[in-house]
Amino acid sequence: MIDIGVNLTNTRFDKDRIDVIARAKQVNISAMLVTGTNVEESKQAVSLCQQYPDYLYSTAGVHPHDADRVDKNYLEILDKLAQNDCVKAIGECGLDFNRNFSTPENQQRVFSEQVILAKQLKLPLFLHQRDAFEPWFNILKPHIDDIPALVSHCFTGNENELQQCLEAGFFIGITGWVCDERRGQALRDIVSLIPLEQLLIETDAPYLTPRTIRPKPKSSRNEPSYLPHVVNMLSELIGCSKEELIQQTTINSEKVFNLRIKDA
Repeated sequence: MIDIGVNLTNTRFDKDRIDVIARAKQVNISAMLVTGTNVEESKQAVSLCQQYPDYLYSTAGVHPHDADRVDKNYLEILDKLAQNDCVKAIGECGLDFNRNFSTPENQQRVFSEQVILAKQLKLPLFLHQRDAFEPWFNILKPHIDDIPALVSHCFTGNENELQQCLEAGFFIGITGWVCDERRGQALRDIVSLIPLEQLLIETDAPYLTPRTIRPKPKSSRNEPSYLPHVVNMLSELIGCSKEELIQQTTINSEKVFNLRIKDA
């Protein structure tokens, strides 16, 4: 298994990050992609990856929540970070009109600039979108053919949005949201529409702990070792074996992020 979205630089992992990584290996996670959500965290992600070569990889980017606070030279820094072999995508970037922690204007500007950067660097895009599908998709549309891969991270959209993404060739990242029958039922109803060849799996740890874990963990913190719970639910909803799902999503992850995974 490959977890394509882990916020491993998050302070909630500060006390036991080494143990978290060890537990991920114990459940046969063969690689993880550490998410960069702003310039500083992207730097931290690269530093962490350098401590675990050939196991941790990362993205470099600015989340829409941080769009108001970018420095003038942030693109130059992201460009420089992306020269590291461990950086496999630009992002997490996109639009979030649900919370608007940054103005919609700045979100769209910073997102558009990162799309161009990914295009120039010939790197995939690791994408965030919430309550902003139309402007988000319109920014991406002119560049889809010029970017190696587009990953809709932590997809929670509706069927129409899913179909548009699939038809455009996007890869769809599914998290523990699919294990939540309260908030995630709409996603559970449509996840079987995703071809296995376009599916990716992720925890988005420390967020979105699968509600299907029994017994319930004492801590609300999600971690990569819980990824099998996402696999179990997807297998059930899609109607395929866990082995087939793991094999295909691993192939997809290796292809999207240009990974050469050693046998665990």
